[in-house]
Amino acid sequence: MMDISLGELVARFGGQLKGDPEVAVSGFAPLDLADAGHITFLSNPRLRKKADETRASALILSAADDGRITVFAGARILADNPYAWFAYAAQYFQSKKALPPVPGIHHHASVSLTAKIAASATIGPFVTIEDEASIGENCVIEAGSFVGRGAKVGAGTRFSPRVVFHAWCEIGERGDVRSGAVIGSEGFGFANDKGVWVRIPQTGRVIIGNDVQVGANTTIDRGALTDTVIEDGVKLDNQIQLGHNCHVGAHSAMAGCVGVAGSATFGKRVTIGGAAMIGGHLSIADGTHVSASSVVQSSIKEPGAYTGFYPLEKHTDWERTAVVLRNLTTMRKRVRELEKTVALLSSKSEK
Repeated sequence: MMDISLGELVARFGGQLKGDPEVAVSGFAPLDLADAGHITFLSNPRLRKKADETRASALILSAADDGRITVFAGARILADNPYAWFAYAAQYFQSKKALPPVPGIHHHASVSLTAKIAASATIGPFVTIEDEASIGENCVIEAGSFVGRGAKVGAGTRFSPRVVFHAWCEIGERGDVRSGAVIGSEGFGFANDKGVWVRIPQTGRVIIGNDVQVGANTTIDRGALTDTVIEDGVKLDNQIQLGHNCHVGAHSAMAGCVGVAGSATFGKRVTIGGAAMIGGHLSIADGTHVSASSVVQSSIKEPGAYTGFYPLEKHTDWERTAVVLRNLTTMRKRVRELEKTVALLSSKSEK
């Protein structure tokens, strides 16, 4: 285990340290499982009681929560965003413990003589890199991955084992593509000729920006005539399907099992909950959030949180609808009783 002092962490990631800067921690642990030598964090106000009772050596929290935590006696790091501070620091711990890649091409790799491989890149066993492909500085292409003809991989990008990156596709710097991902596969394009499906060649590419993460077994189809585009900072979870000619705006994020039909366009900072389904040829405004398992069948032009199956509506409107639906049985009984009462009163008045 590698110990890092709190003073070093605060100097690197900011925040206000309340405690001894020489205190050393070896890693992170949850509030209720942390012990001496651990650092933990409080980002959910509902967990303040656990934060007060944690045995961790150090606690990351906001200034607002600092005054509410009265029992905890360890060191404190005050941060504007404790969860983000934890994320940056956790990356630092991981980098310290990870074995550095060894530059070079493994003798069991198959690399075309016309491919351009930076001297600082690491090419693992059973990797295939085809003609005219380009692998940038400090890239890591792990075992069994495939990089197609003319494809470009930017500096500092890492492919986990068994990534497939098809011909002429491009990814920028510091990318992170996880195992089983398939980028640049042929999109689902067919024309119907008297009941027979005729394949439409998919001649576009997939163009991915910088700092993009693509999760395990996620598939991104190449464009039909133009390119599928993933802008900078996008985060894609596992088992997502993006159809041909989709355009995903910068710093958007999608959770697992999202399905997106072809030619859908997402603005910047859009978030999509797990298993949501997005129809094709529609657009979603900047800053929109679509809740998990929702079905989007028309464009969203106004930012906000949207939830539901059919029809999709503003989240607050959906909540009101859900309350009404839960009470339909009771409302039906009351209406029937009122109908009986009205009928009885009407019969008496006629007499």
